[in-house]
Amino acid sequence: MNQVSWWRGAVIYQIYPRSLMDSNGDGVGDLQGIIAKLDYIASLNVDAIWISPFFKSPMKDFGYDISDYRAIDPLFGTMADFDELIAKAHSLDIKVVIDQVLSHTSSQHQWFVESRQDKLNPKQDWYVWADPKEDGTPPNNWLAIFGGCAWEWEPRRQQYYLHNFLTSQPDLNFHNADVRAAVLDNVKFWLDKGVDGFRLDAITFCYHDEQLRDNPAKPADMRQGRGFSEDNPYAYQYHFYNNTRPQTVSFIEDLRQLIDQYPGVVTLGEVSSEDSLATMAEYTQGNGRLHMAYSFELLTDDFSPQYIRQTVEALEQSIGDGWPCWAIGNHDVQRVASRWGKGAFNGDMAKMLNALLCSLRGSVCSYQGEELGLTEVEIGYEQLQDPFGIAFWPMFKGRDGCRTPMPWTNQAQFAGFSDTSPWLPVCDKHLPLAVELQEGDADSILNCYRQLLAWRQQHPTLITGDIKFIEANDKVLLFERRTADDRILVGFNFSVQPQTLTLKEIKVKALLSGHGLPKARWVNSEVQFDSYGCFFASLV
Repeated sequence: MNQVSWWRGAVIYQIYPRSLMDSNGDGVGDLQGIIAKLDYIASLNVDAIWISPFFKSPMKDFGYDISDYRAIDPLFGTMADFDELIAKAHSLDIKVVIDQVLSHTSSQHQWFVESRQDKLNPKQDWYVWADPKEDGTPPNNWLAIFGGCAWEWEPRRQQYYLHNFLTSQPDLNFHNADVRAAVLDNVKFWLDKGVDGFRLDAITFCYHDEQLRDNPAKPADMRQGRGFSEDNPYAYQYHFYNNTRPQTVSFIEDLRQLIDQYPGVVTLGEVSSEDSLATMAEYTQGNGRLHMAYSFELLTDDFSPQYIRQTVEALEQSIGDGWPCWAIGNHDVQRVASRWGKGAFNGDMAKMLNALLCSLRGSVCSYQGEELGLTEVEIGYEQLQDPFGIAFWPMFKGRDGCRTPMPWTNQAQFAGFSDTSPWLPVCDKHLPLAVELQEGDADSILNCYRQLLAWRQQHPTLITGDIKFIEANDKVLLFERRTADDRILVGFNFSVQPQTLTLKEIKVKALLSGHGLPKARWVNSEVQFDSYGCFFASLV
């Protein structure tokens, strides 16, 4: 893959900086911690890293509330540290993708500090302000994902401001051309620093309906959680008017014009909408919008061959020349080893899930710890940090359980993450999965992950080929990846029980191996899967 299109089929390793490695003994991971672990990350054979926010922030939402887009928060280090990180990553042939949170800022951002003062200041309309109804109530029924009304009263202006997340995360007014220009100028700052891409957080939330129309109610049987629990009142509405507005496409096109001035830089949009697959397709159409998009469609509790096939096929039918990016875990959802393992850890299942993710058509976001098979951590209420979990406890326990520190060694205190008590507890159940232990085990999840990614790089068909699903039983996902001159049959047993499939119409040329995965065999037109077995074969 050339340097301009390196992102097609790339494996992007997501770093949650607070929890990767603490270099200065304050219990929180930082940029120097990332630098110290770049050699380890390079050994995984990934193509890029995506670093969650490290910008200046009051940390009400742990960095997703930015008070200065061009400054490093002292908690994470300095701009010199970031420059060093970029240089070392590039020396290891690792691309660097950073988060950009464009739709909202922190309430401590200087723009908002000025905007909230009165209705006459130069930034008076940089945020979404609205008068109350005659009875003093908010202008409409919009709700915030993190709980309650999406409008907060500002006494200085005698108006409400919009916040789709926390009250301390006011939404910018993208209908204002000056706001759009300022946002793009902040993006350009990081382009000039040499980053290789941007993961665009909450990109569907940039615009709001200027008429402030009420969102319609959603029937009880249609409520579903995508990044939030179904008992959250947010699930009770169709979010037609507070996000995914048609003007977003125009802004994306402006953003792409800027990005294209820096060849090889990629945009990856996080999409959450009423029809996320359709929005992914819309936002990635042609060569003038986002390079890639991903949604929460595989970050759900749903786990079956039928669900994954249905989800991928639905996107394939609509995405046209767009390019998907798939993720089965990130910093916002329960860890996949627990979510899809239904609480029962199985190392072979963890290996199979990594292989599945890396075999779908598209690029891959792999969350730190998935290469170890880390499970969700039970966090007691008294230890919770996440405001989302605090608000919805105990039905929804928040996102802290997937954000706990990486276990580097099972011997050192705090698993080698820090030499002091970390911001979230290290889980005792993670100690047997520590990097140091898995390094020395040839059959570990970690070494399987490394072999898998190295092997995948030798098979371009798995990186850029088309995908076509094949009928199987309800425990097996079967599909073909193909290019003009190559065809690879891929199969996964989603069950702890062995499975056998008869495929008389398929002619296998050679089995493909060398990736250390749970086994499957080809015997007399049958694929015989071991528990969580994975099958790869070159076809005639």
